[in-house]
Amino acid sequence: MASPTFATTTQRIAGEGSAAWDIHYRALDMAKKGDDIVILSVGDPDFDTPLAIVDGAVSSLRDGHTHYSDHRGNAELRHAIAHYHNQQTQQRVSAEQVLVVAGAQCGLYTAAQCILESGDEVIVPEPMYVTYEAFLGATGASIINVPLSPDDHFQINVDSIAAAVSPKTKAIVINSPHNPTGASVDKRSWQGIAEICLRHNLWLVVDEVYSQLVFDGEHINPASFEGMADRTIIINSLSKSHAMTGWRLGWIIGPEAFIEHAGNLALCMLYGSPTFVQDAAKIAIEQPIAEVAEMRAAYLKRRDTLLEALEDTPGVKAHKPAGGMFVMLDIRDCKVSAQAFAETLLDEFGVSVLVGEAFGPSAAGHVRCSLAVDEHQLRTAAARIKQCAAHFLKN
Repeated sequence: MASPTFATTTQRIAGEGSAAWDIHYRALDMAKKGDDIVILSVGDPDFDTPLAIVDGAVSSLRDGHTHYSDHRGNAELRHAIAHYHNQQTQQRVSAEQVLVVAGAQCGLYTAAQCILESGDEVIVPEPMYVTYEAFLGATGASIINVPLSPDDHFQINVDSIAAAVSPKTKAIVINSPHNPTGASVDKRSWQGIAEICLRHNLWLVVDEVYSQLVFDGEHINPASFEGMADRTIIINSLSKSHAMTGWRLGWIIGPEAFIEHAGNLALCMLYGSPTFVQDAAKIAIEQPIAEVAEMRAAYLKRRDTLLEALEDTPGVKAHKPAGGMFVMLDIRDCKVSAQAFAETLLDEFGVSVLVGEAFGPSAAGHVRCSLAVDEHQLRTAAARIKQCAAHFLKN
């Protein structure tokens, strides 16, 4: 008897990126068995969520806020997000331009579903975060990757983006600061991207979950450029900035017409975020929380610690990230694939990293290190990375 078939969507969301985590899960298993493993393969903050935020959620629960919420996000939180965005950028938005979602990943999926369909093309710089292939592919649109050169520290090349535009192009998706490379788009490049969008009537989707972790330069909001507010969709969350990855609270900011469509999708998919989580998020956004600045300072210090520890390491060159939680290491001089380097680094030296190719072919010969461990562990990891590089250089 024949079995019922699956929708073709299931094939489009099963991208190769899902295999990127295999080495991370293997590292977790080794650590659970008691092996001495430094895990640099995931961007989950090692800090606890600040106590004021946790207390806010507990109080909300005790006050009985456990029922249905507004599927768009409660009005108080949407007003708070709009005010927060207004303070952080040059763009003025209202609560009607905000949709609360279950984390930035959900926001990206929602945005793609509302603006892309089969036959469209969407331009994405590559390397790109591992889930991009799936959430964009789910729409049936074709991903047109624009390579970022490691020899230029993975900086955006506006001319390359312009050259990738075709009559089928519907949108450009930009992540800044960038995961996995930590590169940040500067004002001049944003201006160039804005001009491309205006010239070709394109959407611009901006993933800025690391916008509060910019160390060098400043974070630019492209919606603030003339003519861009009506075509820019911004995705953000509290996951990284406030150590709230497990809370699943993010938001989308965009034109009111887009938010209306996105709200319809949220109604049939999410049916609202838990009120007690939203109440905690409102505290995170509105109250001055010392731990947030302390965490940012810690990430900066960790970045500099790792860069210093790996300086002048034969076979290894670190790209200095302008922001985010990761450092990309160029190990091409070791004359071995990133996969072989990462597996040996884990199995023989006890450090887990992600392989650059998981994010795209332009990251070949690179591995990604997370800054979500303390300085002592980073120094330990750096010493082991040096040993691993020396192992390959002598063979």
